Amino acid sequence: MAAGARAVQETGWDAERDVELLLAFLNTVNMTEAIDVLDDERTWRQWAAERGLGAAGATHKARASRDALRAVALAHHGVQAAMSPPEGMPHGSIRIELSAGVPVLTAGDALGAVLAAAARLAVLGYWERIKICPADDCRLAFYDRSRNRSRTWCSMRVCGNREKARNWRERARSTAS
Repeated sequence: MAAGARAVQETGWDAERDVELLLAFLNTVNMTEAIDVLDDERTWRQWAAERGLGAAGATHKARASRDALRAVALAHHGVQAAMSPPEGMPHGSIRIELSAGVPVLTAGDALGAVLAAAARLAVLGYWERIKICPADDCRLAFYDRSRNRSRTWCSMRVCGNREKARNWRERARSTAS
């Protein structure tokens, strides 16, 4: 058995759980409804408690980390983000522990849990599949499950369809002129 498969089997690591946690964190801001969970300490603590992540920590560190991760995920489309990631991105408390003889990342706080999930996904090649919908009125984070990693929109039925309809109208206008 390969070392990576053994580590997953013996430590109980679940990529899907890491994907869901990271997406939930990235989507703590909702552009269409102008809601940001990280705008106040109470909602950030509640978000962390609902997921059993331990102490929430400072909201400004969580917000800076989320915004930096979102900027990088948006770049997975080749889209230049409006903001570039800060040089010294704040970080949560992360440790490396042995579990069944295998080193694993563990977290000391909520932000650490999110960043540990992101690190595990990056190491195992899943990070590039975390994307941000490029629709200006959406910006929802999603996981690209397509075989060739080419999914663009969070939903082809909503955001993709709107964009295609907009492009069609523009082409129809330009040919009518």
